[in-house]
Amino acid sequence: MPSALYLAAVDLGATSGRVILGTWKNQKLSLREVHRFPNAFQSIGAHDYWNIAGLWEQIQTGLRAAAAALPKGATLASVGVDTWGVDHVLVNDTGRIVYPVHAYRDSRTQAGLKRLGNTRAALERVYAATGIPNVFYNASLQLEETVASCPAVTDLATRCLFLPDYFNFLLSGRMANELTIASTSQLLDVHSADWSRAALDHFRVPAQWFTKPVLAGAKLGRVKNFPGLEKTQVVAVPGHDTACAYDAMPASPDGTDLFLSSGTWSLVGFESDAPVLGPDALAARISNERIGDGRYRPLTNVIGLWLLEGTLKDFASRPKSDDEWAKLISAAEKLPAPTALLDVTDPSFANPKSMKAAIDAHLKKRRLAAPKNLAGYVRLICASLGRGHADAKAAFERMSGRTFKRILIVGGGSKNRLLCQETADACGIPVVSFALEGTAVGNMARQLIALGGVKNLPAFRALLAKSLKQTTYTPGERRAPARHS
Repeated sequence: MPSALYLAAVDLGATSGRVILGTWKNQKLSLREVHRFPNAFQSIGAHDYWNIAGLWEQIQTGLRAAAAALPKGATLASVGVDTWGVDHVLVNDTGRIVYPVHAYRDSRTQAGLKRLGNTRAALERVYAATGIPNVFYNASLQLEETVASCPAVTDLATRCLFLPDYFNFLLSGRMANELTIASTSQLLDVHSADWSRAALDHFRVPAQWFTKPVLAGAKLGRVKNFPGLEKTQVVAVPGHDTACAYDAMPASPDGTDLFLSSGTWSLVGFESDAPVLGPDALAARISNERIGDGRYRPLTNVIGLWLLEGTLKDFASRPKSDDEWAKLISAAEKLPAPTALLDVTDPSFANPKSMKAAIDAHLKKRRLAAPKNLAGYVRLICASLGRGHADAKAAFERMSGRTFKRILIVGGGSKNRLLCQETADACGIPVVSFALEGTAVGNMARQLIALGGVKNLPAFRALLAKSLKQTTYTPGERRAPARHS
């Protein structure tokens, strides 16, 4: 084993992407962001699509930057790709794309969503088979609509690759479905690590489009057709960015920590050896996604900072630097608590043309006044998300029989002290925010395990915890949060 291992994490989010170079030396991981770029879906007519070619170009630019940043004589040992969930690419035997790559916020699934939601018996069967609730973005609904609107696609496509699977294929030449990203689809069997034939049949999705998913850490082969990276191993890290973020959290081994990955979505959940199923879980929309080793991540989606990201677009005064963000959060903190909160489950917030207008309409419908300025919207949104997180915590405790003692938060929202404090207040337990690039660190953790640099995930977490800085937000405490290292 060399004295230092160099790794690249390709981390694609719905609003931005980056390539991060990691160095593992003396049992410590250091990170350097070598490339960052914006990302957004684009509309053509009535539908929304991802610019896959543009993303691939940015990935290549980032990997070239990572190679250039290596010390003289060093090589990049491995690369791993993670993305947001559910979205996918239909390809033929040669890997050629045969159908446009839709974005998960496209409205094309609405008819199927309502149809399944209104058929109780089918809804219960699908949930019992997959452990995934009926949500508008599910790959199952997307693929159902694709086949229904374009039946000829079943003659053209031979494989369905989720986005990290597809980029892994471009890098390595090998087509493989990875388990964590597959588990976001509502097509995986909740009781095994293979596909659910019942779900595939229900949604009329060809079973031959998929192969049995590989576990995170599988080596897919060396990078191909990329000068300078001929020795670089492509590792199937947890393809779903949330699974990566969870891997990076130094959780207590007693299972009393609740995880919150806070970004465009607030993903609240915990690690479990068994899924959380049954009528209560279905009603609470518990999603039994998977950990890279095959275990479960029961979680629920709260709409997240998508509310704030969308609202900012309607304000010319929106912050453009860290200092301006700090001033905005301070101004919001000084405002009185909202008299009423947003219902963050309202579907009108999914993809409105104007988030501010959607919030105003939501409040007007309830005969409530809209905030007077941007700080007011920030205060309202953070408090509403805090209540959404608390509702998720209560549901998990009721269904799992566990009592959670802390909430561990990573992601963009972990830097928002108002959101962290509102979550602590609403949940009644401390919120611990880590100065951690959670997704990239989790991505690299699985690379290191695959390369033999660290024994397993518990060992990696224990080593990581020694060097992490954290901030603890105590319920009811509005003074400066306690800092620890």
